[in-house]
Amino acid sequence: MERKRVIIIIPAYNEEKTIGEVIERSLPFGDVCVVDDASKDRTAEIARSYPNVVCISHETNTHIPQAILDGMQYALDQGYDYVITMDAGLSHLPEDIPQFLSAEHCDLVLSARKITTNVPLYRKLLSRTATFLINLSLRPIGSNLPYAWFHDITSGFRRYSKRAVELLLCSRSKARTFDFHQEALMVVYRNGLSVTEVPISFAFSNSSLNWKVLMDSIKMFLDILLTRRK
Repeated sequence: MERKRVIIIIPAYNEEKTIGEVIERSLPFGDVCVVDDASKDRTAEIARSYPNVVCISHETNTHIPQAILDGMQYALDQGYDYVITMDAGLSHLPEDIPQFLSAEHCDLVLSARKITTNVPLYRKLLSRTATFLINLSLRPIGSNLPYAWFHDITSGFRRYSKRAVELLLCSRSKARTFDFHQEALMVVYRNGLSVTEVPISFAFSNSSLNWKVLMDSIKMFLDILLTRRK
C-alpha cells in the first residue's frame, strides 16, 4: 500500500511523556496527524516540533469522538484513502500497523488484542462483556444482516477505509467518550460495509476508565440494541 494513501490519527490529551515516541515509531508506516484535545502540558508543542506531522488543537476538551472525527475530516479533505486510529500512550504498538494495511479490501479493520501485558483482570472482564453484548446487539431484530461475532470491539486501534470515513462523518453521532468505538462499528456494520480483524499486542499503561465512561458504554449498548439506527 502506498504511503501517501495512509494517515495515522492520534488523539492525545496530556501525553507529553509518550507522544514523541509514538510519532517517531508511527512515521515509517504513514503520515501522522495528532489531535491535541486541549492538553495542559507540552503535547501540542512536541507534536508540532516534527515538520512532517500535522497537529490539530482543540481549545476545549472534546473527548475521543470529536478528536477522531476532526482527524477523519482532515484525512478526507486531504484525499487519504485509509485512516488508522491509535492511542497516544503506547498501549498500541505502531509496529502492528502493517497488519492493518494488509486488508485493503475491508472498510473497517478491528484489532483483536491477542497478546496483552499488565492488563488488570477487571479490564479484561469489562472488555469481554462489552464485546459479547455489542455482538448480540449489532444485528437488529428482523434484519437480513448476518449475525456478527467479533473478538474485540472495544479497542480503538483500527483502520477505516475512505468509504467508512465518509459514512461516519455523515452520521449523527451520539457517542460521548470511548463508546464511539462501539457506535462506529455499528454504523459501518449496519450499512453493509465489510469488517475484519487482525491480531495485535496490547500493553496496559494507564486508564481513562471511570463511571462516566462506563455509563456511556451502557447507554450506547442499549441504543444499539433497542433501535435500528445506522
